[in-house]
Amino acid sequence: MATTKVYIVYYSLYGHVETMAREVHRGANAVEGVEATLWKVPETLPDIILQKMKAPPKPNDVAEIRPEQLLEADGFLFGFPSRFGMMPAQLKAFFDATNEIWASQGLAGKPAGVFWSTGFHGGGQELSALTAITQFAHHGMLFVPLGYTFGSGMLEMEEVKGGSSYGAGTFAADGSRQPTKLELEQAFYQGTYVAGITKRLKN
Repeated sequence: MATTKVYIVYYSLYGHVETMAREVHRGANAVEGVEATLWKVPETLPDIILQKMKAPPKPNDVAEIRPEQLLEADGFLFGFPSRFGMMPAQLKAFFDATNEIWASQGLAGKPAGVFWSTGFHGGGQELSALTAITQFAHHGMLFVPLGYTFGSGMLEMEEVKGGSSYGAGTFAADGSRQPTKLELEQAFYQGTYVAGITKRLKN
């Protein structure tokens, strides 16, 4: 049986999404027959701006992905922080560079999920996901929401938890809050869930 390739493609400025992405990656790789790869999209902000924003260095163990490399994968999970309730410019710029792939519909029929980080409840926990779905629709990709398959973790009311039926999520607050154990468990679960669906669709 051929290996199913799942790409986890993310943008992270302060590390919250990167933390989530690594857990999604771990979950996807836990599915037998799946080879998951972690990728980051290119940064569009100049170094001087990143310094003024006090952004930490990007990880050295994650390579930047080129648009044409998307064609190699059987399925995807895209992660990003919200910017004013929507997908950030860095990921949008990456999708804007996929015009030739769109023209050939090379990604049509391939499953894709999303996960994200916002500052607070009103920061776009669901709208951010919806702005990503528009990209999937134009490429003919199959959006894979979590629904409520994560079980009781979806209904948690005793602690603050990001995410929704669209996918896993976290709250960064003023930047000091890090993804919680429950949020990371949901990210891991989403990795296994989307990887499993990708594997079934391929085979």
